[in-house]
Amino acid sequence: MQETNYRTTVMNNLSEISPAQWEQLRTFEFNGPSNPFLSYAYLRALEQSGCASSATGWQTHFLCVWLDDELHGAMPMYLKTHSYGEYVFDWSWAQAFEEHHLAYYPKLLAAIPFTPVTGSRLLAKDAPALKALLKALSAHNPASGTSSCHVLFLPEQQAQLLENEGFMLRHGVQFHWINQGYTDFADFLTRLESKKRKNILAERRKVRDAQITFRHKVGSQINRSDWEFFVECYNHTYFEHGGRGYLNLAFFLQIHATMPENILMITAHRNDQPIAASLLFHNSHSVYGRYWGCLEYHPCLHFETAYYQPLEFCIANQIRYFEGGAQGEHKMARGFLPQPTYSAHHINHPAFADAIERFLKREQIGMTNYINELQEHNPFAQPAKNTLHSES
Repeated sequence: MQETNYRTTVMNNLSEISPAQWEQLRTFEFNGPSNPFLSYAYLRALEQSGCASSATGWQTHFLCVWLDDELHGAMPMYLKTHSYGEYVFDWSWAQAFEEHHLAYYPKLLAAIPFTPVTGSRLLAKDAPALKALLKALSAHNPASGTSSCHVLFLPEQQAQLLENEGFMLRHGVQFHWINQGYTDFADFLTRLESKKRKNILAERRKVRDAQITFRHKVGSQINRSDWEFFVECYNHTYFEHGGRGYLNLAFFLQIHATMPENILMITAHRNDQPIAASLLFHNSHSVYGRYWGCLEYHPCLHFETAYYQPLEFCIANQIRYFEGGAQGEHKMARGFLPQPTYSAHHINHPAFADAIERFLKREQIGMTNYINELQEHNPFAQPAKNTLHSES
């Protein structure tokens, strides 16, 4: 059988791909369910706002395969000159390279900038296109002049595909809430162990006693002053932790204009003045907690704004999953359950590849033991069904 003649390109600006081409590709059933962070609107806003650019160490470098003029496969990829904003930490690898007078940067990174949400990183129209994309990646990685290639937060099936291509797998864990058909928040609480239930009620009571109320706004209900307040909270929280926010007001205003149907903003008010906010994204099956910040400290305000209010939104809208963000085993006491995450790594230097492979094997044993230990502390009185889900 004659092999299909695919053409490979590397796009250094997302405008080289039309929105219609990208949206058609990412929504093909072959790629599984989609999420808002893979949308053209989200990726283009990161680029146009300057948040993901060569100046910030995120040079667009999308690997694409075409059949004639039709986009059949793509990877959201970047040339990285650092390891910030990734949430899969390889700083020690970079240090080892430096100690041996080798350059670790630039490296290839297939991921959504600043977004530790699992999703397809190998977008393909069909199986032949996927095969062509993997072949293109195998050829491009060593030829790119980079030290390595890293594919982050990808579904398990795609991780296994990359393992077959010579990538090394790395395992992690996040904590996700699963809606078991709760009628309301009180129904959810009845399913928890007594101590967990009482602790949540006490936390919510502290916020209520501080006379703090909440407002939920979706899409076009959010106005510019809301965004300006949210960005103030966002930057304040990063500053309090000695850092600087990755995103700017221009980014948030652009996604408000181009993908409002996916945005939920929750603001906390005291004496009718906003004091805190959380920003979440959502679709028909999932809510994704992304950012939170406050201008006034109140006990348990973070838990209420970033967890309990979004859970009420999920229950009211019959949304199945809530992904609260990276890490945080404290979430288990609030009804979240451990879910594995996967990344794939290819190191072009043979000796370092061997050393990192040995490290990953040891790390995986520790991660497996950690997840097993977590599962022994299920917060539900009758253990909830930990239904794995795969977002792409």
